[in-house]
Amino acid sequence: MKKTGFTTTALNVPYKKEDPHKSLQMPLYESVAFAFDSAEQMEANFKGEYNAHVYSRTSSPTVEYFEQKLVALTNSHAALALSSGMAAISNTILAICKSGENIISGSRLFGHTYALFKQTLPEYGIKTRFSDLKDFSQIEKLIDKNTRAIYFETVTNPQLDIADIELLASISKKHNILLITDSTMTPPNVFSAGKWGINIEVVSTTKYMSGGATSFGGAIVDHGNYEWSKNPNFENYIEKFGKNAFIAKLRKNIYRNTGGSMAPQTAKLMIHGLDLLELRVNKCYKNCLALGEFFESNKKIKRVDYPGLQKDKGYVLSQKQFDGIPGTIMSFDLESQNACYTFMNKLQIIRRATNLNDNKSLIIHPYSTIYNEFSEEERDASGVRSTMMRLSVGIENVEDLIQDISKALE
Repeated sequence: MKKTGFTTTALNVPYKKEDPHKSLQMPLYESVAFAFDSAEQMEANFKGEYNAHVYSRTSSPTVEYFEQKLVALTNSHAALALSSGMAAISNTILAICKSGENIISGSRLFGHTYALFKQTLPEYGIKTRFSDLKDFSQIEKLIDKNTRAIYFETVTNPQLDIADIELLASISKKHNILLITDSTMTPPNVFSAGKWGINIEVVSTTKYMSGGATSFGGAIVDHGNYEWSKNPNFENYIEKFGKNAFIAKLRKNIYRNTGGSMAPQTAKLMIHGLDLLELRVNKCYKNCLALGEFFESNKKIKRVDYPGLQKDKGYVLSQKQFDGIPGTIMSFDLESQNACYTFMNKLQIIRRATNLNDNKSLIIHPYSTIYNEFSEEERDASGVRSTMMRLSVGIENVEDLIQDISKALE
């Protein structure tokens, strides 16, 4: 059968088991526990010889269907749904690393990811070696026998930097280490991670996939293109689970024991969000281009960053890696922090809120909020300026957004 388009695929992922009522929507299974036909069947399940749902902290039919959709839409090997994007990141690192080991990451990260790597994980003996991901000789110098992965964001938030994924993939493959990306900013309708040599994706499904800020969650996507025998932390899982060693370790250890599972009610909302994902992204992208043209022509705007604009430093890589759609987040600068506050306080349609990829357009001043706890040196290293605002562009009529911004600039 010919491969269908993104939205057609999203709308037609089959259920694992036929619904007795022929429902066109996956039912919401709110049950905590699931019964077995016999004690022997229950034993077989716990031995891994019979696949069935047991307890919703480990799996449920509604969450499983969301994971099925993710696999279909990312052309991946397996997916695991979690309670948040940060849960997806922390579960991944805890699965691949133990105390005394390290990962390599760019320093320009989402603020809470940076805090996880800089503050939390070191307390458990897992170090992050921060590097300029554009300096490939520097990356290689940081790799040693205890390095387990290179971690990066496809488009950094809020700096909007883009890494050259081909080159990062070549380094990780050369040294037999994982390449992990946070692809939240570039959803699967514009970015095929496996095609670029990425092994693991982590995603905040709160953003695009929730269908407009209806709920928060996260996901881990395994592209099935890494030999897990190259990581010593999977020795106990390879013989029995082979290619599924990573997901098996998560389900039977990290994910199960730390309790970061996605609720079925959340999964239900995420399922609907995936159905409309492509339509929402395309509308937001068109709005970004129109707003970019407006920003570039307005003298009060001192700087605008959006890799979808031809003048942007990330435009070429955006065209190459993301079909020209590098997410729908923009940043722009005014003359001072005070000017940013005055501008934000005048806005009537654009909301002052901290989220991304809502249906509504949202604005935040990262320097004074997300990065408020960071030192001046850390903010400088992260590329977060006091004059910068981050704009998450929604699906409103763009002429209304431009009018709102114009009046706030007066």
